[in-house]
Amino acid sequence: MPERRIAVVTDSTSSLTAQEATEHEIVVVPLQVIIGATSYDEGVDEGASPAMVAAALKSFTPVTTSRPNPAAMLAVYADLAEQGYDEIVALHLSGAMSGTFESADLAAREAPVPVHTVDTRQVGPAVGYAAIAAAEAVTAGASGEKAAKVGLERALSSTSLFYVDTLEYLRRGGRVGSAAAFFGGALAVKPLLRIEDGRIESFEKVRTAGKALARLEDLAVEAAATEPVDLTVAHLSSPERAGQLAERLAARVDAASPIRTVELGAVLGAHVGPGMVAVCVTPAIRTASIAPEH
Repeated sequence: MPERRIAVVTDSTSSLTAQEATEHEIVVVPLQVIIGATSYDEGVDEGASPAMVAAALKSFTPVTTSRPNPAAMLAVYADLAEQGYDEIVALHLSGAMSGTFESADLAAREAPVPVHTVDTRQVGPAVGYAAIAAAEAVTAGASGEKAAKVGLERALSSTSLFYVDTLEYLRRGGRVGSAAAFFGGALAVKPLLRIEDGRIESFEKVRTAGKALARLEDLAVEAAATEPVDLTVAHLSSPERAGQLAERLAARVDAASPIRTVELGAVLGAHVGPGMVAVCVTPAIRTASIAPEH
C-alpha cells in the first residue's frame, strides 16, 4: 500500500521565514494588510513589509488587516490535492483574534481530501513552532490526525510574552482583552502582555521600556525552566532591543537551537505598533512525542 502524502499548511502570521517553510515543506497562506486604500498579501513579492506598516502607523495612515476567505483556503486545499496529497494538516493563529481559522474550517468541509484544522490558540512564532512540529511528525511517519495533535500540543505548551511601547494600536484593533483595564489615562505605562487561552491578556505594567525588557527577559527564563527549549525574539522596528534581549537570553537559557531573531510580519505588526518586542518559548521537540502510534 503506497504511503499517504500529508501536507502541512499554516498562515503568514506564523513568522516562518521562506527558508524555514521550504525546509519543512510547509505551505504558508498569506493574510492581507490594507495600507490606506491598497491591499497587500503578507510575505509575498510586492507585499507589504514590516517597515511599510511601521511607517504608515507613525504617519497615522490607516492600516487594517484581513483574513483569507474560505474560497481562498479551499483553493489551497484543492491545489494540494491536485499535487497528490491525501491529507492536509492546517494550523492557524488563534480563532479568538482572527477569522483565519474559521475560514480554514469552513473550507475543510468542502475540500477534496481530509483536512485536520487546528486552532493553535496562539499567534506569531508559537504558530510557526506548532507547524514545524506537525511537519516533523509527518516526516516521522505520523498520520494527519496525529500530526495535528502534535502541533496543537506544542502550541499549548508555548509561552508568548510581549512588550509594546503603547497600547494604542491594540486598542484601535479591538484586540486587548483585559488590557483595557490600563486605559483611561494609563496609556503612558509600559505594559507586559501574554497570550492566554488564545487572547491577549495584560499581567504587569512598568514605567520604563528598560524595566519592561528586563522583566520580559526574566519571565522568558522562568518559562524555559530547566528543559531544552526553542526560543524566538520578535520585534517591529526595534532590532537593537531584540538583538540585545536575544544575547542576554542565550546566556541564561538552555536553548536546543540558536535563538531566532525575527521582525514581526506586517499583519501582526499593524496591531502592536513600532517598538514591540516579543519572546516565544516552546519546549524542544522530543522524538518520542512525534513518533507514529502503533
